[in-house]
Amino acid sequence: MRKWIVAGNWKMHNTIAESIALAKAIKEGASDFKGGAIVLAPPFTTLFNVGEVIKGSNVFLAAQNMFYEDKGAFTGEISPGMLKDTGCSYAIIGHSERRKYFHEQDHDVNLKVRKALIAGLTPIMCVGETDEERVKGITQDVVGRQVKQGLSGVEEIDKVVIAYEPVWAIGTGKVATSAQAQEVHAFIRGILKDIYGNKADDVRILYGGSVTKDNVAELIAMEDIDGALVGGASLKADGFLGIIKEICVKK
Repeated sequence: MRKWIVAGNWKMHNTIAESIALAKAIKEGASDFKGGAIVLAPPFTTLFNVGEVIKGSNVFLAAQNMFYEDKGAFTGEISPGMLKDTGCSYAIIGHSERRKYFHEQDHDVNLKVRKALIAGLTPIMCVGETDEERVKGITQDVVGRQVKQGLSGVEEIDKVVIAYEPVWAIGTGKVATSAQAQEVHAFIRGILKDIYGNKADDVRILYGGSVTKDNVAELIAMEDIDGALVGGASLKADGFLGIIKEICVKK
């Protein structure tokens, strides 16, 4: 049986003091939740501090991004080794905001996924279509391309987490219906089965896009949805813990 994951992406929010306070509240409130993984992705500037807070607990640390080289003249970038040094065990890769604002392409995502695996980090590889692409009826074309190209040359699929984020649902208040989300999740798992065979049954696929404690129960009840990548709702301990509780009940 696949173990659930709930990952909180704090994006460009929270000072060091705010991050420490939020991490403490989540760690204390999540101490009784078993059977899955709770992951926090604070800003780079607070990774070490949050890592110290959650050390030894059932909460894991993630980076919101990473570069695909070990070191060098890459101003502003962060290497996998630097992330490991702060205590990271996960890295979010290919988030739609990275693709939209920083023009990351599927090739960049692939390089990062492969490098994360080499470094011993678990990549959470994000895929998803825009509103325009969904209206055009090309969701499967877009998501299928992102999955296949993002995983090109990747053999250790059991060490990869995939997050389906319909771009039109991120930060908009819109949420894919459980049927819409399940349809794409099942499609993704079908692609994985074509490439990796039965190993695809063990790959965890998360849903992301305006997830809250009020709508997560219906989503997580779907067969191929194994957890959530949470944005805004992860910035308040009560809301984030509420999401985790709902997933624990369902999974």
